[in-house]
Amino acid sequence: MIQTCNLVTRCILQHTFSPHHLLPILLLLLRIWWGSCHPQCLDYKPPFEPRQPLAFCKEYSKFGCCDVEKDEEISGRFYTIMENFDHSGYAACGKYVRSILCQECSPYAAHLYDAEDANTPMRVLPGLCGDYCSDYWRQCRYTLGLLLEDVGNSQQFANLTATIEEDHRRFCEFLVLKDKEYCYPSVLTNAELNANLGLLNEDPEGCLELCLQEVANGLRNPVAMIHADDGTHRFFVAEQLGYVWVYLANGSRIDRPFLNLTKAVLTSPWAGDERGFLCIALHPRFTTVRKAYVYYSVSVKKEERIRISEFTVSVHDDNQLDHSSERTILEVVEPASNHNGGQLLFGHDGYLYIFIGDGGRAGDPFGKFGNSQNKSALLGKVLRVDVDFNDNGAPYSIPSDNPFLGEKEARPEVYAYGVRNMWRCSIDRGDPVTTEGRGRMFCGDVGQNKYEEIDLIVKGGNYGWRAKEGFSCYDRKLCQNSSLDDVLPIFAYPHKLGKSVTGGYIYRGCQMPNLNGLYIFGDFMSGRLMSLRENVITGEWQYNEICMGRDQTCRFPKLINSYYKYIISFAEDEAGNNCVGRRVDVLLPDTASLNYKHESYKEVSKTYKFHLYNFSRDLISVFTLVCFSYKFHTRQIKTLSQ
Repeated sequence: MIQTCNLVTRCILQHTFSPHHLLPILLLLLRIWWGSCHPQCLDYKPPFEPRQPLAFCKEYSKFGCCDVEKDEEISGRFYTIMENFDHSGYAACGKYVRSILCQECSPYAAHLYDAEDANTPMRVLPGLCGDYCSDYWRQCRYTLGLLLEDVGNSQQFANLTATIEEDHRRFCEFLVLKDKEYCYPSVLTNAELNANLGLLNEDPEGCLELCLQEVANGLRNPVAMIHADDGTHRFFVAEQLGYVWVYLANGSRIDRPFLNLTKAVLTSPWAGDERGFLCIALHPRFTTVRKAYVYYSVSVKKEERIRISEFTVSVHDDNQLDHSSERTILEVVEPASNHNGGQLLFGHDGYLYIFIGDGGRAGDPFGKFGNSQNKSALLGKVLRVDVDFNDNGAPYSIPSDNPFLGEKEARPEVYAYGVRNMWRCSIDRGDPVTTEGRGRMFCGDVGQNKYEEIDLIVKGGNYGWRAKEGFSCYDRKLCQNSSLDDVLPIFAYPHKLGKSVTGGYIYRGCQMPNLNGLYIFGDFMSGRLMSLRENVITGEWQYNEICMGRDQTCRFPKLINSYYKYIISFAEDEAGNNCVGRRVDVLLPDTASLNYKHESYKEVSKTYKFHLYNFSRDLISVFTLVCFSYKFHTRQIKTLSQ
């Protein structure tokens, strides 16, 4: 279950993305379902704790919808209005003008401005309670015109204010919010609405409920989605067939593919083929080292192999690789067609990490102990290599601190071993303030017969396969070996919850700080979306399921509450210098044709983006690849036990 989460400071958001950003991603909007009560800002994002205390709207310094820049803007508007008053007028009316202006910072701003109803226009001023409106009318009614002029409606409301300022009934009909719970100032004193504001809590039974929005489609098994981290906010989407497409910041797709390896990639149309183009990674200094690395299946003289190749960007087109520049970094013979692994990552150390499956079939039957426990084999391993400064020499070198560099018969590339078929790994960016967690590597490892697991990869770690599957023994003889010394998963779940894990991301975005530290992942076969949060005291990871919203919850324009369940991959958007909101994307299939992934179906004509928000006294956030937000709802439903 999700426990209380401390807020982290919010970074200044740069709205650089268009609402139709990128591939088929169902935007998962979510909020804790608690009647109709939830905090929400005018931009439909959850409130947050400002990086620095607010100097003007001080009452919202701990939790609200304004950062320091917005607070300064409101302060400037206030003093511009108050220049029209002498000392006595300032003393009498300043408090009303200030309070009305500062409601943009209220954690319930969306309610006060009636922004929640997509079918009605948003109010130009916050909704007031009846008694407060009457006091305002008696003492300072002539400030209404100045407030409306301040929001840029002087011509539109000039005649209106001239008539209603003298008529108490019409004046308050214009300003009063009929919902007595949410009107100002009652919203500040409502104990139910203000209980645990800024905390992330959850009822003892249930999961977070969310809604989706499709933002792109027409893709065929999109297995990976990455960004260049170069300020362009482009996204690169890889299809299993061998295409990689570029999507621009405005959501449009470049007609010519970034890469086309369809003639080289080994795959087939039959259901069950796990081979194909499986991953792409861009060099961490892509703006200067213009190289991309790809992971795909090939056939060489009727021998199946995994190939890791390097490409350089075309000198004529930044949105296309030079296809003639391919250089093979590494090839590994595959004894079977399944368990191909398929992840490439650059760590914060600058090295390239390669995640390779155990060679296939079932139970890792190769040799005395299997490939995964055999450090002289590259199958069933996490590899780490250095691809910098390789233009005039070997395609890669071995980092000097690789754990088995001096061990006889061990391959020096091996960073960790004992893995079965890791599918989708990610690196934690770290807490945006403290950097805690930075560099941690999370992977989903697909299980054999009983358990799926999430692993935290460490240098030299033995992850147990084939001795263990999850926390349980698989090969009892190997499992009882005292020298196994395996690293246990941070979480494992049985096959009644799902049969093919898809690893995800730790949310470290700035838009939704309450989700900071939450690991989001899913299951390909069951379609479950799940989350883990670390208990920093015990070190244990606590599980919470993520569920689809009810019809009423998702009754907003363009939102839906169903999807074709097979979750192929997750991704994360670009985070610029100002910490543009990072999110997690989920890539899902359409009902078109089906292939398999990890002993499972795997086809995607659509990919879905999801945001996880938490709007209620419990604030969740957004994780999505694409940078924009929508209204979310959440409720609690009973979770399946393990």
